[in-house]
Amino acid sequence: MGLLDGLLGNASESDAQELQQELTRLLATDERIEKAFVIIRDQLIFTNKRLILVDKQGMTGKKKEFLSVPYRSIERFAMETTGHFDLDAELKIWVRGQTEPISKTFRNDRNIYDISKALADYAL
Repeated sequence: MGLLDGLLGNASESDAQELQQELTRLLATDERIEKAFVIIRDQLIFTNKRLILVDKQGMTGKKKEFLSVPYRSIERFAMETTGHFDLDAELKIWVRGQTEPISKTFRNDRNIYDISKALADYAL
């Protein structure tokens, strides 16, 4: 169901061990991936040191942008759940030095609670 969730815009949890191998060149020597979520093609990766946001670009998704946010730079975050007529959930993360928050949209709020909890665990 993970692939179907991803195509529909729902967040699904990824295998941290598999990503650890895939991102070895990007991670610091003693850094390890602890939680990871996929939203359509993008990823939110929680390591023991930082939050990594992966934005896959282009038709094939081969080109990727990696945004590294140290947990100490996260000033606040907000979660908006779905309603009766508004079926999109939204997560906003304010980073020190930026005026606009990083914003991610979900098709439902099934996993947004898990992502918000992970943010609370690591950023607070």
